[in-house]
Amino acid sequence: MPTSPSGATIASLDERALIERIRARVPHDHPDLITGIGDDAAMLRPVRNRVQAVTTDMLVEGVHFRRDWSSPRDIGAKAVAVNVSDLGAMGAEPRFALLSLALPADFPLADFDGLADGVNDAAREAGVAVIGGNLTRSPGPLIVDVTAFGDVHPRKALRRDGARPGDDVYVTGTIGAGAAGLAWLERHGVPAETHAAWPAVRRACRPASSARAGVALSRAAASRAAIDLSDGLADGIRRVAKASGCGMTIDAAALPVDPGARAVLQTLGLDVLRAALGGGDDYELLFTVPARSRGRFRAARAHLGRPATKIGVVTDGASLRLEGGAADIDLTALGFDHFHAR
Repeated sequence: MPTSPSGATIASLDERALIERIRARVPHDHPDLITGIGDDAAMLRPVRNRVQAVTTDMLVEGVHFRRDWSSPRDIGAKAVAVNVSDLGAMGAEPRFALLSLALPADFPLADFDGLADGVNDAAREAGVAVIGGNLTRSPGPLIVDVTAFGDVHPRKALRRDGARPGDDVYVTGTIGAGAAGLAWLERHGVPAETHAAWPAVRRACRPASSARAGVALSRAAASRAAIDLSDGLADGIRRVAKASGCGMTIDAAALPVDPGARAVLQTLGLDVLRAALGGGDDYELLFTVPARSRGRFRAARAHLGRPATKIGVVTDGASLRLEGGAADIDLTALGFDHFHAR
């Protein structure tokens, strides 16, 4: 594997050499890949009786990450994980990814290699082959763009419009750590690894995908509606309810707030419930389970890869209610939006 001369930047190599450095570091073989890196386009072998799911996410320095907070390896891993998480929210099994980078001319070659190593970490964990992409020079920030491909049985896809009144509402894992980590970074910067805030900061900088849970739910036909929680639990609740033409009642006491995140938020003087509902970067899965699918869901739980907590029910009408929480918390007003401050 190529090494990085001390102090060298990407400007010391041409585009072909940079592509070869990526190719040497990322998984690029797959049984359903006909032609990958090195040609004008990739060619993929379709999977019988499956439909393709495609998603893309762009990470922009100063918006989605800061290089003084996140290592290059963390940035590369996050870029893949957030896309894989979107595929999982559709119940789609991740297969391929395209990687595009807009690089400042002074970007250190060692950081370039570290970013590729992070892509490798997350891609191998998800079983994804990197099949191509693009490199260009950026006059400003570092930009990492990933397009990911997966497949799912058409009748088992999880869609935001699949919730129905009477369904149980679940969320995987814990929530609040992404918000707590970001809040700590904004106030105090990166803590020592022994500090109590470190796990939350790590969750914000290098989230773990919930794709395995979505794939397991799809395979078991245990759910018909799901959403990836990149922009907060309240945002996910609102989007699924709106797409499905339903309402939801959420039990505030049932929300699985990360214990470490709770302590960090309290230390910072922030409202724990509001932050857990409105904060993004948790990348957990919100999903619904119909009454007739509860048996299949019980069988699927062992394959989700993380706990799942019932937090409410789908209701008739369009109202979103939070029971047992502060009266002034409005589920329709929380969540992250790039173009609108809530």
